[in-house]
Amino acid sequence: MFFEIAGHAHIKHLRSNSSVITIVITLWTCVMVELKVRKFGNSLGVVLPKEVINRLHTGDGEPLFLIEASDGGYRLTPYDPGFEKKMAKADEIINRYRNTLHVLAK
Repeated sequence: MFFEIAGHAHIKHLRSNSSVITIVITLWTCVMVELKVRKFGNSLGVVLPKEVINRLHTGDGEPLFLIEASDGGYRLTPYDPGFEKKMAKADEIINRYRNTLHVLAK
């Protein structure tokens, strides 16, 4: 199973040990980051190192989206995949009613 992190990394190895899962991420720049899945209350989660947070352009309390890829892996991204569809629909409406919107903007 492979994971993609914002188009810049792949998780290549998963190893399970009781309640801790080790995930190794290899970045394109050949930097390897090891993450451990840990228990937080009744949930499991990972702590992302500062360099991964910076690379994802995200921060505390910001949403991240885990998207299933066509190759069976996953992509972790700070960008809402539904937002692109909404913006395409908005562009369609703006183009269709361009003259009306121009008059209303006066």
